[in-house]
Amino acid sequence: VRPDKASTFVAEDQIIAGNVIAYGATDGRIFVRGMVGERCCVRNSGATVVVEGVGDHACEYMTGGHAVVLGAIGRNFAAGMSGGTAFLLDADIDRINQDMVALEDLDADDAIWLHGVVTEHAEQTGSEVAAELLSDWEASLRRFCKVMPRDYRKVLDAIALARSEGRNVDEAIMEASRG
Repeated sequence: VRPDKASTFVAEDQIIAGNVIAYGATDGRIFVRGMVGERCCVRNSGATVVVEGVGDHACEYMTGGHAVVLGAIGRNFAAGMSGGTAFLLDADIDRINQDMVALEDLDADDAIWLHGVVTEHAEQTGSEVAAELLSDWEASLRRFCKVMPRDYRKVLDAIALARSEGRNVDEAIMEASRG
């Protein structure tokens, strides 16, 4: 989704897609050149979504997939988020509901994945925001944080440990999920 080529407004400063974009999405990729309304990615369980700003309650009850926000977030971001990951540029941590999530630094795999998806966003939408980030990617990368559900992190860590030790992954997941 992108503004018409004849439009004269600054896309990243405008809401160009309404509320509940990617509500309950199970798969696919969504790229929005501009801001979206409230409740973006609520109950997202598998889609990859890149937007240039979100309203209130984004990523609420998200269970999977990825959200990338290249702009401001509304209040109550990630409330009830139990799975998936979100990547925020210049995050306003006071707007993140941290009851179930933690903020993490990006690792090398995250950096590679994020570069690819921001590049695709630029190609698909003509995003000036993405182009600017990509022009000095190393500096831009330091501006991102990852929002990770705490319980999901425990399960992912348990899986990685079980694999490295040659243990049964399903048993490790059950152990991690029982606390």
